[in-house]
Amino acid sequence: MANNKDASIKNSAITGAVSQTVNIYGSAVKEHYVSYGGIDNETGKVLTKSLKDIAKSKVNPNFKDQNIKQQAGFSAENKYTARQNAENIINGKTNRTIRTDDLGRVNDPLFDHVEIDSSGNIIADSGLQMKFVGSDAKSALSKLESKEYQKYIDANAKLSVPSDFYNGIKEEAQKKIQNLTEQLKRAQKYGNSQLAKTLGSRITKLEKINKNLKDSGITNKEAIEARLNPELSVAKDVLGLAHKVGLQGAKFGAGIGGSVSLIKNVVALVRGEKTATDAATSLVKDTTISAGIGYGTAAIGTALKGAMQNSTSQTMRSLSKTNVAAGIVTGVFEVSKTMTSFVRGDIDGVQCLEQLGEKGTAQIASIMFATAGQIAIPIPVVGAAIGSTIGYALSSACYAELMNSLKEAKLARERRIQIERKCEEISAMMKEFKREMDEYFSNKLKIQLDIFNEVNDEIAVALKNNDINGFINANNTIQESLGYKTQFSSFAEFDKFMSK
Repeated sequence: MANNKDASIKNSAITGAVSQTVNIYGSAVKEHYVSYGGIDNETGKVLTKSLKDIAKSKVNPNFKDQNIKQQAGFSAENKYTARQNAENIINGKTNRTIRTDDLGRVNDPLFDHVEIDSSGNIIADSGLQMKFVGSDAKSALSKLESKEYQKYIDANAKLSVPSDFYNGIKEEAQKKIQNLTEQLKRAQKYGNSQLAKTLGSRITKLEKINKNLKDSGITNKEAIEARLNPELSVAKDVLGLAHKVGLQGAKFGAGIGGSVSLIKNVVALVRGEKTATDAATSLVKDTTISAGIGYGTAAIGTALKGAMQNSTSQTMRSLSKTNVAAGIVTGVFEVSKTMTSFVRGDIDGVQCLEQLGEKGTAQIASIMFATAGQIAIPIPVVGAAIGSTIGYALSSACYAELMNSLKEAKLARERRIQIERKCEEISAMMKEFKREMDEYFSNKLKIQLDIFNEVNDEIAVALKNNDINGFINANNTIQESLGYKTQFSSFAEFDKFMSK
C-alpha cells in the first residue's frame, strides 16, 4: 500500500511538472481547432471561412483539378495562420498572424496575412501574400515574374510559397539573375542602352522576389489534404504538437521518477536489501515507467486542453486555465491501477472503493495545489511540481485520518447499546451483502479491465496511424462498457457536438 501511495504522489508530481507545458501547448493546439471549426469561442471571433467551410466548396467537374488546387490555396492560408500563431504561443510571443479577410478586408488586393500586436494593431511591413501557383518551382517563378503579380513586387510584399517549391524557386531565380547579368554586360559592351535597361529591370525584379520569398511551412500535398480531408489535416497538426510536448513530458517524468528511484535504490543497496544489479534494474524500470507516464500525461493532456479551451461551454473554458487536463489523464491512470489490484486479488471490494475515493479527492487537491504552487513559486515547473505533490500528500493524509476517525470513534453508551442490538439482527444480512459485492466486483471489474487492456491497444494503433475516428471509437468502447451513452462516433459528429 505504501508503494502504491508513493507511486501516486510521484505521478502527481509529474502532473504538476508538465502542467505549465501542457497549458502552453494546449493553447497552441486550440489554434488548429479554431482553423477547422472557424470559431474562436474564447474571443468570440468568427473566421470568414474555416477549413471545414472550404472543404464544402463547389467543384466544376470539367475543371476539378484546377478548382481543387485553387481552393487548396485558401486552405493553406488557414493552416498558415494556425501554425504561425501556435508557434508564437509556444515561443511566448504576443504577436498574432491574421488573414486580412478576417479583419474585414475581404479580397485585399495586396495581402493575405498581416501581423497584429497584443493590442490588435497591425504591425508595419508585416503584410504577406501567399501564392500556391505553378506545377513546379520553375513555372511558379514564371508566374511570380508575370505582370499579374507586379503589384506585389511594387508593394514590397513578402511572398509565401509552398515548402516543396521554396528552394527550387530560389535556385531558379539565382540562375536567371546570373544569366541576365551576363546578357546585361554584353548589352552594355555594345552600347545597347534600351536592352540594358530592360535586363536591369528584370534583374532587379528577380532580386526583389528572391529577397521577399518566404517558406510557408506548408507543402502542396498538405494544402491539398487540408482541402480534401480537413479533419485528418488538423488531427495531424494536433498529434504533432501532442507528440512534441509528450517528449518533453517524458523527460520530466524520467527526471522525477529516476531521482526518486535512485534514492530508494541506493538506500536499499546500503542496507543490503538489494544487490547492485537488482538496484540498477529497478532504477531503469522505474525511470522508463515514469517517462511513459510523463509522455502520456503531457501528450493526451495537451490535446484535451486545446479542445476544452475552445469549448462552447464557459465552464470548460475556465477549467482549461488550470492543469485539470493533465490531472484527468493521471486520474484515469490511477483508477486503472486500483482496478488492476482488485482483479488480481491484492485488495478486496471495500478497499477498492476506498482507494478510488482517496485517489479522486487527492487528484482534485493535486490540481488545486499545482496551480497555487506555480503562483507562489513562479519558477517554471518547480512551483507546480511542489504544489501538486503537497496537494496530493495532504489530501491523502486528511482522507486517511478521516477514515480512521470514523472507524475508531467510540459511540455514546446509549447509542452503542442500540446499535449492538441491531447488529445482531443484520449480521447475516451484512455477510450476504459482502458475498454478493465480492462476487460482483470479481466478475464485473475483471470484464472492465479486459476491455480497458484491449482498448488501450486500439488507441495506440489509432495514434500511430493518425486515425482520429479510430481513437474516438476506442474511447466509446470504454464509455459503453461503463453504461454511458456516447455523444459522438466520429470526428465530424464530435465537431457538431462541440458546436452546440
